[in-house]
Amino acid sequence: MAESPPRATPTQISAHTATHAAKRGALIVLEGLDRSGKSSQAARLVAHLESRDLGPVKAMRFPDRSTRIGRQIDAYLRETKEIDDRRIHELFAANRFEKKEEMEAQLAEGTSLVVDRYSFSGIAYSAAKGLDVHWCKSSEVGLPAPDIVIYLDINPQHAAERGGYGGERYEKVEFQQRVAQHFYALKDDTWTVVDASLPLEDVATEVCKLAESIVRRCKGGELPLRHLWD
Repeated sequence: MAESPPRATPTQISAHTATHAAKRGALIVLEGLDRSGKSSQAARLVAHLESRDLGPVKAMRFPDRSTRIGRQIDAYLRETKEIDDRRIHELFAANRFEKKEEMEAQLAEGTSLVVDRYSFSGIAYSAAKGLDVHWCKSSEVGLPAPDIVIYLDINPQHAAERGGYGGERYEKVEFQQRVAQHFYALKDDTWTVVDASLPLEDVATEVCKLAESIVRRCKGGELPLRHLWD
């Protein structure tokens, strides 16, 4: 009879877990109103982290308009398709869940993720339409929780003066003002607010400093991976 392989001792299991945790990537989320500069800052942040030899880095953006669900969302945002408020909220959440396993695997393997919009946008925008906040949150439970949320704060009127504003459904100043109120109600101790009205380079310097610190803490095993509202 073949002998069973020796079982790992609790000490060996603990050591493996600690080593695995020490390698994990950071989940960095950039949030903010439309035209607050999230995409520009995300691109700069990815380049910065890659230059610091902190392991692989990947940019992500929600909604991901390349999937079947994402294409429905895209049509809605471009106002070529009408979808009920509750249904579109569920589609936004489902779009994020499409990437859940991929995100968790990449984080565990040591890849840091820089995410342009996440669950907080879904909640804030839906709540600004009058949907119940607790119901909105329930659609996001179980997604990976960010290690840091960097909120790019800008006056909605100033954002409206930036190029390209008004091309999509939600780009209306009054609506954006309501969204901002709900964003602030979602803040917790993982959030840091950065003044997005400052010059681009000044904003980038602050964003990169904040994110790099979090990546180093994740690589050092200080921050276990959590999930939203579990």
